[in-house]
Amino acid sequence: MALDRRAELGEFLRSRRARLKPEELGLPDYGGRRRVPGLRREELARLAGVSVDHYVRLEQGRTLHFSEAVLDAVARALQLDEVERGHLYRLARPYTEPAGAPAHEPQQVRPGLRRLLESTPDVPVYIVGRYTNVLAWNDLAAALITDFGALPPEERNFARLVFLDEGMRELYADWRAKAADIVGYLRLDIGRHPGDPAAAALVEELSAAGPEFREIWAEHGLKDKTYGRYVYRHPAVGALDLGFETLRLPDDPDQALIAHTVEQGSPSHAALRLLATTHRSASVH
Repeated sequence: MALDRRAELGEFLRSRRARLKPEELGLPDYGGRRRVPGLRREELARLAGVSVDHYVRLEQGRTLHFSEAVLDAVARALQLDEVERGHLYRLARPYTEPAGAPAHEPQQVRPGLRRLLESTPDVPVYIVGRYTNVLAWNDLAAALITDFGALPPEERNFARLVFLDEGMRELYADWRAKAADIVGYLRLDIGRHPGDPAAAALVEELSAAGPEFREIWAEHGLKDKTYGRYVYRHPAVGALDLGFETLRLPDDPDQALIAHTVEQGSPSHAALRLLATTHRSASVH
């Protein structure tokens, strides 16, 4: 079963209406308690300068052929950021397969990229593909996060690890923030490939596993992988405050190379060097 784009579009728009406060937008308060938080459909349509019927048809997904002008107006009224705006356009327009490997085909990492990962032994680097699948990694990334090579290929998936592996809850100092990032990235990625049943199967599996994924998924957050930082609580070397930078591959934008960074001379730098040394010593023995 693939993603229901019409249902996803409606839920996304309702979630963004709910976060807007009428009083902050200069809308009149006619009294009475609102049945739902945020803006009513009629208020959103008025702000966007479109008819109520036109907006209702968009939110209900009656058709996926809305003009760019209408989507622009709705995006402005909802105060969508660039990532959210792109997600809206993908959901509300006819679907075309993005460039790169088709969603139903396994992704392959070029040998040159694998050599690149191996040539950076002092920096944790890994490659993430569609739906948070971990496609390749170097030894230090495995030492920092988990031994990806010891996992069956179908379990080398960040969303599965974050929600189903108890060790991940201990590894990330702010597990909830990491989980929200992963879910937002997963939702954004599924929006790029709404016809892939493997993505829907992953969401179904995680939804059945516990309430935490369902709660975060219902928030309709979106998160693109760009740059940022995570604090790790590694069982062998303690706390590591690491940044990360993401590079999209030009020939397959569904693959992202993520490299961790660390401030030179910081305690985290010392801890990362210790982790690398310890891991290399363990590998030799």
